[in-house]
Amino acid sequence: MTTPASIDYSLNEDVAIIRLNNPAALNAISNRMGLELNDALDRAAREARAVVLGSHGRAFSAGADLTAGDVDLTDPQRDMGLFLDKVFNPMIRRLRALPVPLVTAVRGAAAGVGCAIALMGDAIVAGRSAYFLQAFCNIGLVPDGGSAYLLARTIGRVRAMELMLFGERFPADRAYEAGLVTRLVDDGEVDRMALELARKAARGPTRALSLIRRSAWAALESSLDDQLELERRLQREAGRTDDFVEGVDAFIEKRPPKFTGR
Repeated sequence: MTTPASIDYSLNEDVAIIRLNNPAALNAISNRMGLELNDALDRAAREARAVVLGSHGRAFSAGADLTAGDVDLTDPQRDMGLFLDKVFNPMIRRLRALPVPLVTAVRGAAAGVGCAIALMGDAIVAGRSAYFLQAFCNIGLVPDGGSAYLLARTIGRVRAMELMLFGERFPADRAYEAGLVTRLVDDGEVDRMALELARKAARGPTRALSLIRRSAWAALESSLDDQLELERRLQREAGRTDDFVEGVDAFIEKRPPKFTGR
């Protein structure tokens, strides 16, 4: 019998919909699922103009799958960092480098590296039952998947430190108030809202939106002078696209633009 794919991929018009697909295990991420997700992200980068990253079942992801047999607990020389090198770090880098907007759709638990993946969204849609959890301290590990980086730069060092040191749930309503989540909706509306946002992005000037993503990520670490210089280079690139010409024409003609992504 063929083992079902742990990632569900579909293309809805120009939107790639990627769903973690191991609901029985709350979408805990095994080595296999991580590699399949990386492949799905590569595919989306080639054929989509926006991405929705969500899940099947009642949880976004319970984090790394510690029951999958990927870790030998009897080996005193085990290196948990190797798992990051093989799966999670390439995944986070792929998410950051996507050439199209990314919307994450979060229901239920977004724990451990699942929390980090959820927070990589350009827009983060959370259901009211959702919560974010950094539970690494409960198993004697440190946050990974860029969790400390993402949390500290979003909600500040002190609040991020509390979440990571004490491993307490951060419910969706508090996450929304803190600016960790961009849309808070009823659980049944999560997928619909995420797809609506992605479709809106997919109708936009794709290359310009890709450059906006690059600029925003760079701004987390750039000096003002470095950022100004980057914006100058990105503006030159954006200004040479067909979508820029169409946008100006539409503005002058007082009509909605029809962007093609070129």
